[in-house]
Amino acid sequence: DNTEELKTAARTHCAPFFNTSNFLNTIITGIDLAIEEEEGIQSLETVASLKTGLMGPLASIGDSIFGSLLPTIFGALAANMAAQGNPLGIFIWIAVNVVVDWFRCKQTYIAYDQGMKLVTTMSDQLNAITDAATVMGVFMVGALVSTNVGIVISAPIDLGGVTVDLQHICNMICPKLVPAALVGFVYWLLGKKGMTSTKAIFIVLILAIILGGLGWIAKG
Repeated sequence: DNTEELKTAARTHCAPFFNTSNFLNTIITGIDLAIEEEEGIQSLETVASLKTGLMGPLASIGDSIFGSLLPTIFGALAANMAAQGNPLGIFIWIAVNVVVDWFRCKQTYIAYDQGMKLVTTMSDQLNAITDAATVMGVFMVGALVSTNVGIVISAPIDLGGVTVDLQHICNMICPKLVPAALVGFVYWLLGKKGMTSTKAIFIVLILAIILGGLGWIAKG
């Protein structure tokens, strides 16, 4: 009769705080199952430490790749294709999500088969994967800013009878400088205490309405 051991194992799993990416959480589940099955009740301390140690790295990787990177890349691709009247974008989006869901189901079995060996294998690759996802995410954000944020300075400035085109000057300094400045402004706002993405959106909307009404900015 292993009822008491089962109760002890259940209490052990309920005790520690466990919060990680829902895209990679089953990797930890599979490893835990393999260890508990092999070592029994003696594995509970190892399993608890494993969950605590892996939830942070896997959360950053899962959220970066599956929560931000893939939706940004393929969502923008599908939206741009749809805006141009091409229906293939939705099928690309569906295919990506099918692959992601298949991976989420498959990784449990992979982690269970590999057990502790997977931990040692991953430990040498987690930093590299995280860094690669970060670089690619920054690259894609920059590309999306230049292609999807359309705003130009439309207000001419008269200096001693000479009309100065600020937008042309900005383009000479750096193409898409104004959209980049807008994104930088939003990024600065989000760093302020008490600021949320919803508040930042309303601030940008209000500024766009005021400046657009004054004729200082226009859609690019």
